[in-house]
Parts: sequence; structure tokens; C-alpha cells
Amino acid sequence: MVPRYARPAMTALWEPEAKYRIWFEIEAHATQKLADLGVVPQSAAKALWDWWATNPAIDVAAIDAIEAVTKHDVIAFLDWVAQQVGEEARFMHQGMTSSDVLDTTLSVQLARASDILLADLDALLAALRTRAEEHKYTPTIGRSHGIHAEPVTFGLKLAEAYAEFARCRTRLVAARAEIATCAISGAVGTFANVDPAVEEYVAEQLGLAIEPVSTQVIPRDRHAMFFATLGVIASSIERLATEVRHLQRTEVLEAEEYFSPGQKGSSAMPHKRNPVLTENLTGLARVVRSAVTPALENVALWHERDISHSSVERFIGPDATITLDFALARLTGVIEKLLVYPERMAKNMNRMGGLIHSQRVLLALTQAGLTRDESYRLVQRNAMKVWEADGALQLLDLLKADAEVTARLSDDQLEALFDLGYHFKHVDTIFARVFA
Repeated sequence: MVPRYARPAMTALWEPEAKYRIWFEIEAHATQKLADLGVVPQSAAKALWDWWATNPAIDVAAIDAIEAVTKHDVIAFLDWVAQQVGEEARFMHQGMTSSDVLDTTLSVQLARASDILLADLDALLAALRTRAEEHKYTPTIGRSHGIHAEPVTFGLKLAEAYAEFARCRTRLVAARAEIATCAISGAVGTFANVDPAVEEYVAEQLGLAIEPVSTQVIPRDRHAMFFATLGVIASSIERLATEVRHLQRTEVLEAEEYFSPGQKGSSAMPHKRNPVLTENLTGLARVVRSAVTPALENVALWHERDISHSSVERFIGPDATITLDFALARLTGVIEKLLVYPERMAKNMNRMGGLIHSQRVLLALTQAGLTRDESYRLVQRNAMKVWEADGALQLLDLLKADAEVTARLSDDQLEALFDLGYHFKHVDTIFARVFA
């Protein structure tokens, strides 16, 4: 985790003290249920909760010092808690294994991280909807292969992004549900030394589902799907960021990132206004996606358990969620403050001499009796003259001067085919589909 690309709420979730607090809650809830079942004394559970009620500080350094000797993080934590609570602490961890604590804690952390990310997505969706409505009918050119194609509206571009991130949100809700499971099943997952009722109780207290069958670990296909979902969200971020970067190019300049007073674009060239935020988002998306392959490789563990996944998850859990949280917040700010230039959009759209209306002429000629190939040939031979003249000629003028074209279409009919509004007649329909 790099502090430059981190926000406090998500970062706090992965701090050692936060982790140890979840560890304690798991142990204490498990001890409470064991006491209710008569396996351990009620005084043991009471001692744990009485100490916890004092809101004790977690001495991370002291736990680390114990771990330096034991070479085992869970044992180090249990030893430290026992030093604080006293003799009754010996009943903690009855019938449990380390993975019960570690895996259930990771489930809690990823579920809580998901909640933060869902709030981030909600903020981004709100920003996209606001700007889409603002530019619902702002004409701009649609591009395929980077080349002018036909007119769209800038609102449609943003509505498309809205729909994509709405799908991302749906996927994350599903991934959260899949990852939020609890395993308190003991060594190799057989419940030999801990009643399944303990797992059910701990899961209920922590807002988790029970893991139907956990070997000694929660199956890592769940985690693989979770991180894959984060990777898809990151790719959607990059897609929108790349669109902004292209639109900000000097030759295009139809939209650009907000440039604040006092901001500097280049150490060497005072005139520069660079798309640094969206370039940064492109890079951050790569970082988030880098977690996906290791998560997939974690699925194949040996037999009932090994720990080859453990070191990986200590990296990718914090790094992917913290980075994605930051990226979503940054993208929301980009969209909220995005500078949009309708006049430049119109200028760019018109610089090709009306070529953007070529399909309408093609279709009209076919409807007037020509074959599609003949129609295509007539329109293309005039269009190529306009293309090569780089805007010095107008397609409509050339079509009116082409006897083969005017034999089928009158000047009035041709002029009607160059109506920009024709392309926007179903914008309301698309918006209704997206924002219903």
C-alpha cells in the first residue's frame, strides 16, 4: 500500500490493530457459544467480554515480540490476550485451528471493504448520471477505430459508462455475498473438536454466512471471484479514463480534466495542461488487476490446507481494495469537475464536410431503387473526394452535382438526409433503459 494512493477508512480496515480486534471478537464469540453449550465455563466468556468492555488498546509491538519467538501469529495473539485476561483465557480457541480465525477475519475485512467500494460506486454512478443528464443532447462525434463515424451525444457516452458501472456494482454485491462466509470447523474442517453450532453463532454475530464445507480453509474460489470482480471494475475505470484522455488531446480537446488555479502541468513547458488524473487511473487499474492472477492461483491448495495462499493475500487484500477505493473516488472527482466543450465538439464534427451522414444517403439510394453495391459506390466516390480535400469540400455539394445521385434523389431529399437531429430521436429511449 502506497499512502499517496490510499484513503483513511479503507486503510484503517487493514491496520494490524483492526485485524486483531476482529480476531478477538471471533475468539470471544466462539468462547461464548462454547460456554452456552457447557463445553467451557461461563466465567471464561465473561472474563473475555469484561476485559473487552474496557476498550483496551491492542499492543501490536508486544504481539510482534511474542511472534518473534513463537514464529506463529495466532499463538502470539492468544498468548498476549491471556496475559491481559488471566487464567480464564485458557479456554479460548477450544477445538479451533488458526485458519478458523484467519479466514473468517479475512471474510470480515473483504466484506467491509466491499461496503466501502459499493459506496464509492454509488457516488460515481450519481456523478455520471448528473453529467449524462446535463449533456443528454450535446452533439458530438462517435468514433470507431478512432475515426469519425456518426453523431452521438456526450450524454450517451456518459450513460454508457453509467450502465457499465451499474453492472460492476451488481457484480460486487454478488462477490461480497460469496466472500462473506465463516469457518469455525477445526483441524481439516471436520468439527471433531468444535460443535457446528459455534460456527453458526460466530457467523451470525459477525454478519457472515456459514461455509458449507471448508476443509481447513475457506475454499479460495470465493476469493478468486472476489478479486476478479475488482479487476473488472478496475478495467471499467481504465476504459472511462482512457476516453477522457483521448478527448483531452490537443487535436480533439472536446473535454478535459479540471485544471485548478495554481496547478502546474509541466516542469519545463508552462503551457501544458496534462490529463494526469486519468493517466494515474490507468496505472492504478493495472495495479488492481495484478491481484487477479495470484488470486486465481491460490485456488489450488494441497489437500485440506497449505499456506501458499497466505503471503499472497497479505499483499493483495489491502493493496487491491485500498487502490480501488482511491481510484473510484478519484474518477468520481474527475467526472464531477470534467470540463466539457460543446463548441469544440461541433467544430470537430463538422470538419469532415458532412461525411458523417454518408450512411443515410446510402440507405436512401437503396430505397430509391439502386442495389446496395451501386449505392455504396456512388456515395463512396464522392466521400473520398471530401476526405482527400480535408474539409475543403462538402459531401452534400458533390452529391447534388452527381447526375447518378440526383437521378434518384432530389436536392430537397438530399438536404433532409443531412439533418443532425435525426440521429438523436431515440436518446430518450436509451436513457429510459439505462436510468429506469
